[in-house]
Amino acid sequence: MQHPSEIPSLTHLNSQGEALMVDVSAKEITRRQAVAVGRVRMAATTFEAIETGNTPKGDVLATARIAGIMAAKQTSQLIPLCHPLPLHKVDVKILPNPQLPGYHIQASVTTKAETGVEMEALTAVSVAALTLYDMAKGLEKSIQIESIRLLSKTGGKSGDYLGNEE
Repeated sequence: MQHPSEIPSLTHLNSQGEALMVDVSAKEITRRQAVAVGRVRMAATTFEAIETGNTPKGDVLATARIAGIMAAKQTSQLIPLCHPLPLHKVDVKILPNPQLPGYHIQASVTTKAETGVEMEALTAVSVAALTLYDMAKGLEKSIQIESIRLLSKTGGKSGDYLGNEE
């Protein structure tokens, strides 16, 4: 068990234990980037239908990509206590992987701000994956969304982070 002096203070709670939005106004504005990844696994027949454009709802991948970009821009509306940030770039890639079968999703988000964009990148991947599911659920209900995680981040006081590709 950790000694009380070793436990980090909780930045999103006040002294009464109430949730609060952290004041980042004293922090330095720096370039920050975060990359998140995830995957969507499905039956080979569903994967083939998406790859050939033979789906009932239209272009699954283009719709999922746009949804991911839009979601990153709305993160502060979705996640309590997230700061609204000026996003300078959001890039969502959806790459086919016949071995899954399914898709790898990667979102890269860049800003110049007082706080990081990890939540925006994770939200972009999550909503892109959910949209891919929604667009293909008429073909298969058992599609699986897996392994959404932060891959890397740069900038800010806490420094850089590099996870493993898996």
